[in-house]
Amino acid sequence: MATLRFDGQAVTTQDGETVLEALLRQDLAVPHGCRSGVCQSCLMRAREGVIPATAQAGLKPALAEQDYLLACRCVPEADMVLELPAAGSLRTPATISAIEPLGGDVIRLRLTPDTPLDYRPGQYVTLWRDAQLGRSYSLASLPGEGQSLEFHIRVIADGQFSGWLAGEARPGDRLDVQEAAGSCYYTPALREANLLLVATGTGLAPLWGIVREALRQGHQGEIRVMHGAVGCEGLYLHQALAELAEAHDNLHYHASVLRPKGCTAVDTRPLAELVVETIGDFSGWHSYLCGAPELVNQLRRRIFLAGARMDAICADVFLPTAPAKT
Repeated sequence: MATLRFDGQAVTTQDGETVLEALLRQDLAVPHGCRSGVCQSCLMRAREGVIPATAQAGLKPALAEQDYLLACRCVPEADMVLELPAAGSLRTPATISAIEPLGGDVIRLRLTPDTPLDYRPGQYVTLWRDAQLGRSYSLASLPGEGQSLEFHIRVIADGQFSGWLAGEARPGDRLDVQEAAGSCYYTPALREANLLLVATGTGLAPLWGIVREALRQGHQGEIRVMHGAVGCEGLYLHQALAELAEAHDNLHYHASVLRPKGCTAVDTRPLAELVVETIGDFSGWHSYLCGAPELVNQLRRRIFLAGARMDAICADVFLPTAPAKT
């Protein structure tokens, strides 16, 4: 057990309990989201105490060196003094410039941060409606195409964040943007490689940035983009991707729809089967897999068994916000 000091209170942890679990058990206000160390919404800073290595896995070196940690991954081994990041230290104010429907239950959000955001296509950020309510979304925009940031957001019924965006938020409203994170992005070192980009739902958002960045940098290898949805309305960039593929000889676009009524130029095989049967031998391919955990995890295993190197598979699992534990 360890004693945590936070916001003027002392909390004793239980066996195996994380910092986040202990603080929430005492009804202390700590922002959080996926509880899996992915969204980084529960970022805190240790003013005193030893930080377990697992609590800093996935953080940028600069954050780790400043004693930041992920509260949901931190099982303390000794007493700690903790604080939330200071206002403005990791977040940039931004203004909503547009909210528009993309298709089905997906909306496009455009933000203009007060200062340019440093990011790579394919990374994600946490958007903060206020000090406590934040949600992580992948960037679909490209650096250098203006200061505006683009996100593709699935609207969740009664969702605190997406529901607010779809129903109440208006251009001119203000948000905060936390600095970009994530290691799934395109680099010039991949210029000659074959790229496989597979997504379900709004997992397409980071891939929309990655494929356009690859083309902008004159990618020489083959690129295959595969997007899966239940119905046609889920293929929210179908026309845009088809036109992009038409304009580039090395780009091929595949759409998989389980209920194809009303669709044109789609495949009715399940997305995983479409991917495996189309590529066959995955040696020499660099893969990006984004979206539903079940599909991403299944494909990562099948692609590896079919010849891909594990370090040539970038997987970005889209996790829902975890419900509060009782």
